[in-house]
Amino acid sequence: MVSETAISYASGISEVPLLGDTIGANLDRTVAAFPDRDAIVETFTGRAWTYREFAEDVDAVALGLLELGVGKGDRVGIWSPNCAEWTLVQYGTAKIGAVLVNINPAYRTHELEYVLGQAGVRAVLCGDKFKTSDYPAMIAEVRPRCANLEHVVVIGGSDWDALLARGRGADRARLAEIGATLSADDAINIQYTSGTTGFPKGATLSHHNILNNGFFVGELCGYSEADRICIPVPFYHCFGMVMGNLAATSHGACMVIPAPAFEPKATLRAAAEQRCTSLYGVPTMFIAELAEDDFGEYDLTSLRTGIMAGSPCPVEVMKQVIERMGMTEVAICYGMTETSPVSTQTRADDTIERRVSTVGRVGPHLEVKVIDPVTGLTVPRGVPGELCTRGYSVMLGYWNQPEETAEAIDSARWMHTGDIGVMDEHGYLNITGRIKDMVIRGGENIYPREIEEFLYTHPDIQDVQVIGVPDDKYGEELMAWVRMREGAAPLTPEAVREFCTGQLAHYKIPRYVHTVDEFPMTVTGKVRKVEMRAVAVDLLDRA
Repeated sequence: MVSETAISYASGISEVPLLGDTIGANLDRTVAAFPDRDAIVETFTGRAWTYREFAEDVDAVALGLLELGVGKGDRVGIWSPNCAEWTLVQYGTAKIGAVLVNINPAYRTHELEYVLGQAGVRAVLCGDKFKTSDYPAMIAEVRPRCANLEHVVVIGGSDWDALLARGRGADRARLAEIGATLSADDAINIQYTSGTTGFPKGATLSHHNILNNGFFVGELCGYSEADRICIPVPFYHCFGMVMGNLAATSHGACMVIPAPAFEPKATLRAAAEQRCTSLYGVPTMFIAELAEDDFGEYDLTSLRTGIMAGSPCPVEVMKQVIERMGMTEVAICYGMTETSPVSTQTRADDTIERRVSTVGRVGPHLEVKVIDPVTGLTVPRGVPGELCTRGYSVMLGYWNQPEETAEAIDSARWMHTGDIGVMDEHGYLNITGRIKDMVIRGGENIYPREIEEFLYTHPDIQDVQVIGVPDDKYGEELMAWVRMREGAAPLTPEAVREFCTGQLAHYKIPRYVHTVDEFPMTVTGKVRKVEMRAVAVDLLDRA
């Protein structure tokens, strides 16, 4: 028992050492051990790869990119919904030391142009058309303003086939030569996380960061080559490509892709037909699956574990996931893109109460502490403060943004999360709030400043503040408080949506619009968003 005066610090002890591999070398080791086991199954097309076949296509993508002139350190964008090719590009770029730039499939031209320019993307591999997104058309629109962009390859098109053909005809010995020049500490991935400065920041991650995070998440889930992981969460996010793909390949497990984007029925069907042992999702995904009319017709008896992350899980939902889906060992994970992503995780033997009231304990080879945001001193257990984490998982920094990096990572390499946490006497953490004004809508982290910066470009808007308001379905929704220019008519929510459509991802478009003459301010001239939220809740209740 830890005394009540103990400080809020914990480190993750592990008998299993950190991996020193690059991602490519680790994949090669898995392929050698399990060449004939399933590596990936794409249920919506019926396609499947053994590890031997997967490695052959990964190498073809890697060599094809080399033939295009792409090499170590070059940034390669991937812009597509979930598909097997996404994973081929993920591992193919790692093999040659190119830096994979994850682009959110929901992005529109405004966000796309910024990411391509900020990262200096040299080549983009994209999907064709999906729902309302025409990826090649949007790239063509912004390409004249993206000086570094030389190559665009449409997945599934003739240029994709040509890329693979060139790769298959190249000398695979080149990959071994290149592999010998790569370090596990090389930058290998840039993932954009919404920033408070108006635009996303590119969290730059190494082989060491994400390979180890995926591996140890898998270790705590008890993965082996016998596991089959159903991954309906997006690959562009750490949840999919690290906790899903890298957790699988580092253990010889199978990645199961149920659909390009989340569909409850497709997910349940894939989990049942493929006899999946693990299922991932944010709470809203599990809620949707449990609500399906024909839920009872899916045989989910093979499920034993999975991961729920992205936002807090309601107690009743967790109970149903365990009882009705059979996921008795389901884990709750907490983290952020900048920490590769997982810092804390519940364990298989934790009680339901632990899994719904906490985000678990610190992961292996990591440290966490809770500090007073003002003094920086570690607070006693049971006292709220800012959660900080340190270890192999902390990003290299924000791409080409040293000042923002210095604000997030201190001189002792502690990552300041901006989240308010409380650590109990057993080392379990509870996240109670956010120091920054981040909004979590259906598992998507949204920083209002980015949306505010875009809405400022509307000719009739003089000033704007965006806040999060409670929502039964998504947890939070966005509300824009707007001050109009003199003589301009108040904007309707429909008009704001029309202005944002095609420029911002759908989940960043405010659902509510409230027109005001002035914002509530402090005596020092700062906007009081806390007061705005209280007023907004009252307005919505009365509406």
